[in-house]
Amino acid sequence: MASTETKADDLAGLEAGLDALDAVQVRRTPAREILLDKVLPPVVAVVLVVLVWQLLVWAKVTDDYKLPPPGAVWDSLTDMWVQGTLLEVIWTSVSRGLFGFVMAVAIGTPLGLLVARVKVVRAAIGPILSGLQSLPSVAWVAPAVIWLGLNDSMMYAVILLGAVPSVANGLVSGVDQVPPLFLRAGRTIGATGLRGTIHIVLPAALPGYLAGLKQGWAFSWRSLMAAEIIASSPDLGLGLGQLLENGRNNFDMPGIFLAILLILFVGIAIDLLIFSPLERRVLRSRGLLVKS
Repeated sequence: MASTETKADDLAGLEAGLDALDAVQVRRTPAREILLDKVLPPVVAVVLVVLVWQLLVWAKVTDDYKLPPPGAVWDSLTDMWVQGTLLEVIWTSVSRGLFGFVMAVAIGTPLGLLVARVKVVRAAIGPILSGLQSLPSVAWVAPAVIWLGLNDSMMYAVILLGAVPSVANGLVSGVDQVPPLFLRAGRTIGATGLRGTIHIVLPAALPGYLAGLKQGWAFSWRSLMAAEIIASSPDLGLGLGQLLENGRNNFDMPGIFLAILLILFVGIAIDLLIFSPLERRVLRSRGLLVKS
């Protein structure tokens, strides 16, 4: 009897220890720590880049028309702001990119599930998706213009052809990494078919799926910039890609540098505002991120 009680106490102690390990201590990160760890490093990096840039201009490493000073790029920025075109140009490209990305997610998600769960479909389509993902999206601009003309539909077609394979392959990779034990447990409780996919497969595959979404957005943004640069037209409005191409046509290096910096800024902003919070939430839900 005493031996049975001892085993029961040991088991209870083991369970308590496991519960303690599973419990993640979440604390609110102080504002000063956020400032020092998150805000200050990129600000210092930007300042250093601008300083090196200015030093290269002062050192006359090349002609000014090839490497404009930061002040000239800032003047181009302020001119666009005063004219009221800066936010309009940014929004033209951002709205196209986000809408095309949402369409890519809507198409790539069920396609990825189909490829991941049906062997025949994977054998038929899987290699094609991998090939499309490695194909430069700029290659689709010429046929898209011929098929659809110079309009927004052509832009979205290029975005979809560039982003859908990345979203689908990311989900396939996530599903492949789901432990078989999860699937067996789901079948045991009756989570099969569509219910099992929604409640078991997708949550378990979320990290890989999120990585595919991030890559899909990168492909969406790059595809859109390629389409805007190559297929410039007044009917399409002025986006960041057209701004870059206009700078090239006018030999306006400050305008070219400004367009490049704005494209980079939008890419970083979308990652910080959308994907980084989602990634932290996923990691925190799995006990992989202690700080809140």
